Amino acid sequence: MRPLEAPPRLAPYSWATSVEADIGHRGDGTDDLDEPDTSGRLILLHDPEGQERWEGTFRLVCFVQARLEPGQLGDDMLPRIGWSWLTDALDHAGAGFTALGGTVTQTSSVRFGGLSADGGGPGDAPPREDDVELRASWSPTESDGDLFRHAVAFASLVSTAAGLPPVGAVPLSRSPG
Repeated sequence: MRPLEAPPRLAPYSWATSVEADIGHRGDGTDDLDEPDTSGRLILLHDPEGQERWEGTFRLVCFVQARLEPGQLGDDMLPRIGWSWLTDALDHAGAGFTALGGTVTQTSSVRFGGLSADGGGPGDAPPREDDVELRASWSPTESDGDLFRHAVAFASLVSTAAGLPPVGAVPLSRSPG
C-alpha cells in the first residue's frame, strides 16, 4: 500500500492510496512474482457543502484491476460476480453506503515489441493478458462516520479479486499425491 496524489479538481479535499496483491503462484504450480495480479486505487473525496449526486459530503471512488485465469474472459456471469465482490465486501465490513454506482469491464490485451515480456521477436506469438476492471463510487451514510470500515471493504475487495482467501481463513493443506 502506498499513498497517491489525489485528483485535485473533484472535491475541495481529497486523499488517495494504491494497493497491490499477488497470489504468488499460477494454477500450474509455477511462481509468478514479476508483477502483481491485482492492483487497486481508493480515493476519498470531501466537499463540506456536499454534492447532490453524492447524497452526502464524502465520496469514495475505487478502481480495481485483476488478472483473469485462462478461459474466464467472456464469461457472461463475470460482471455480476465482480460487482458482488464489492457489494459483499461493503456488507461484510458493515460499511453503510448510498448512491453506489459503477462498471465491471472485461479486457484482453496483447503486448508487442518492447512492451512484451519476452521482447517480442519476429514470429513470436505474444501472450494475451485478460483482466477484469471494476470502477465504482459510493457515499458513506451519515450514520456511518467510520471510514475505517470502508477501507476494510476495499482491502477485502482487492483480496477477493486477487484470489486470496478471506482474512482469518486458513487454507487446507494439500497432501502430496
